[in-house]
Amino acid sequence: MKINKEEILKELRAQLANFKAETYEAEVGHVVEVGDGIVRLSGLSQVKMSEMIEFKEAGQESIYGVALNLNDGSVGAMVLGESSRIQEGDLAYATGRILEVPVGDKLIGRVVNPLGQPIDGKGNIAPDAFYPVEKIAPGVITRQSVNKPIQTGLKAIDALIPIGRGQRELIIGDRQTGKTAIAIDAIINQKKENVICIYVAIGQKESKVAKIVAELTERGAMDNTIVVLAGASDPAALSFIAPYAGCAMGEYFMDKGKDVLVVYDDLSKHAWSYREISLLLRRPPGREAYPGDIFYLHSRLLERSAKLNADYGGGSLTALPIIETQSGDVSAYIPTNVISITDGQIYLESDLFYQGVRPALNIGLSVSRVGSAAQIKAMKQVAGKLRIDLAQFRELEAFAQFSSDLDQETKNRLELGKRLSEILKQGQYEPMPVANQVVVLYAAVNGLVNAIPVERIKEWEAGFIKYCQVNYKTIMAEIIKPEGLTDKIKEALNKAVTEFNQSFSK
Repeated sequence: MKINKEEILKELRAQLANFKAETYEAEVGHVVEVGDGIVRLSGLSQVKMSEMIEFKEAGQESIYGVALNLNDGSVGAMVLGESSRIQEGDLAYATGRILEVPVGDKLIGRVVNPLGQPIDGKGNIAPDAFYPVEKIAPGVITRQSVNKPIQTGLKAIDALIPIGRGQRELIIGDRQTGKTAIAIDAIINQKKENVICIYVAIGQKESKVAKIVAELTERGAMDNTIVVLAGASDPAALSFIAPYAGCAMGEYFMDKGKDVLVVYDDLSKHAWSYREISLLLRRPPGREAYPGDIFYLHSRLLERSAKLNADYGGGSLTALPIIETQSGDVSAYIPTNVISITDGQIYLESDLFYQGVRPALNIGLSVSRVGSAAQIKAMKQVAGKLRIDLAQFRELEAFAQFSSDLDQETKNRLELGKRLSEILKQGQYEPMPVANQVVVLYAAVNGLVNAIPVERIKEWEAGFIKYCQVNYKTIMAEIIKPEGLTDKIKEALNKAVTEFNQSFSK
């Protein structure tokens, strides 16, 4: 075959005539050290705090890291993925973007990791937008005072420690005292309240989260819930960013004027993961080996909870952070930090839990700093007397142990207190509508159940609610109206209790 030089030259000249040199600028560094989910880099002098760093491998999906330490001559970053795939000497590229997660309506009903990637096997998610994981909290001008309740469906909480939309209420207690159960009950109760829920599992066993997802699905609560899972076997970096990612997903809906409830389960493990990352990055350790900015770790997360005013859409983000204590020590470092940041705490006690009081709520140590501003009027009317009667009962109960000779007034108060305590007990996955709560508590605080034996109180409660729903349907609907318990409603409730008690005692 004869080669035609003229044709080859002609083709080369045509290509050279159309040639345009394309240049692009990229900040590139090298991996100096890698291990335990941490990399140390050189050459990235312009990289910013919380900026994403890309580690490219030929023919493989990129791995990303986040810059956390900006030292003189080096950058310390945590790896969001398998650090074993990164080798010393590999190239690292600054992306110019801070870490962000996909947000949108398509995430509802899904289980995702802290990067917003689906892990439930139901296919990819098309996001509506991307939100930064770290964001400055809403300012004073954009907020309004908390004035609308988040109904948890738990009598003891809705009556005594009300939670408002936009509030941060801490759930604190030893392990296995029902902290997660309260949060899950609150999520289940939101399916009729038009509240979007986000459950953030930090360092939890995948089997435990699978059970929670199955329970939420069975009760129809996954239809308005997003589950963000950083499993116990995942890198510490994912546990660290998980609550911020969950918060960002919630902020998307808050910005659209919707109400959101976010559960952080739990922030103790979150603090542990941050301590691990900080020690690996060789940050100076402080008390209990935590870094100096451990308080800021949680304050910048929880301050993002807010009730926005009407000019900014009127949405809200309510936070239920969970903290695990060791042997009931609420004065430990992390518990005291989070208690000082939040607007109140629900304190669960091991002794009460083992006595069969569920939820194991210590009413003396539990408080809501929003108070009755986050209650409907009818609940305010019954809850005020309930708290006083329970406080007196706790005091008299301790006193009565040392005295056998009690006057009739004291005996009556003790009997009332026993019934109130029994009424406030509630099973798991049994959230109760607020109207049902009010009618039961009204009967209890007014002494209308004193003739009922304590061991039959739960049976009486179930029967009385059914009786009211059948025979006093209009009254049940009127209870939740702004007027509260009018004289007409009180008269009807007194009549209902009297009628039901006559049939119940037979």
